[in-house]
Amino acid sequence: MIIVTVYRTSSCPMCDEVQRVLEDLRETFDLQITVINVDNSEGLRSLMGEIYPIVEIGPYRLRPPVDRQSLEIALGAARDRQSQLQQLGAGEKQNQVNRSTRWSAADALSLWLSRHYLAVFNFFLLLYVGIPFLAPLSLRLGWNRLANAIYTVYSPLCHQLAFRSWFFFGLQPYYPREAAHLDDVVSYEAITGTSGLDLRRARALTGGESLGYGVAPLGFKVALCQRDVAIYGSMLLFGLVFGLTGRRWRRLPWYLWVLFGLVPIALDGVSQLPGLIPYLSQWSLVRESTPLLRTITGFLFGWMTMWYLYPIIEENMRETHAILQGKKRLVAQTMQHESIST
Repeated sequence: MIIVTVYRTSSCPMCDEVQRVLEDLRETFDLQITVINVDNSEGLRSLMGEIYPIVEIGPYRLRPPVDRQSLEIALGAARDRQSQLQQLGAGEKQNQVNRSTRWSAADALSLWLSRHYLAVFNFFLLLYVGIPFLAPLSLRLGWNRLANAIYTVYSPLCHQLAFRSWFFFGLQPYYPREAAHLDDVVSYEAITGTSGLDLRRARALTGGESLGYGVAPLGFKVALCQRDVAIYGSMLLFGLVFGLTGRRWRRLPWYLWVLFGLVPIALDGVSQLPGLIPYLSQWSLVRESTPLLRTITGFLFGWMTMWYLYPIIEENMRETHAILQGKKRLVAQTMQHESIST
């Protein structure tokens, strides 16, 4: 049996003629004919183009003009190919043909993901950026084991330095190093009594150590640093905006991603690294970024990255959806044909 799929539009005289010819050839070539109206699927039409009919005969695809001679040639080639595969005992090839006419659980999952991938991505981003905020809340409620588990899980994913993290339920929302020169807030060194170069101490500090500044408590640290919160938070925000606006954004050119997404975060992040090295930290040119700059550069990186990636993913998902929808219709018609035959 040769599987033939005809893609057509509602008003198409040439499509009608091709279907008539295929019906005449059905018994001669043992055809199973599936007709798919692309007017019912915007994604399929955008994938196939605007000129119809398009006829798929096994591995061959015919585009207009399609006449009886071209159909007979393609059908003959498809029949010869099937005979050769059978003579060669190409079991794996035949299995591939069989799979193309069966609807599997993997196909169903892929079809679902092709339409709902954005919700899945947003859900996991919400978990990833939201769970770290449960750490300070858990410490506030006395759920120390839960808080410590969250800090431990995120420890390999983020530096968690206290002077570059947000705090809740304390004197201030952040405690920058003295090198940041934010004179209107209490510095990390002042409130902890330790050096900003003691990175192990800064990483381990969560706020649950009974430290305070006068009568005001230190507060409790978020398990992700300020920049990571901005990065993944803006990725989530872009995903929500992308979905609410119909997922019709054009892809951001790569050079704009480099200019506005990568360069600012690289300059702000790399330029403060010498300040963490003991013998370089006293240089006059050494700088420490601020919570505002980390948030801005992190936000730009996350937003621009998703602006570059999501339109690419959306285009591929639309194509996948159209292909799987076509396969689903083909399988449905195949099963109907088999039930009639039996």
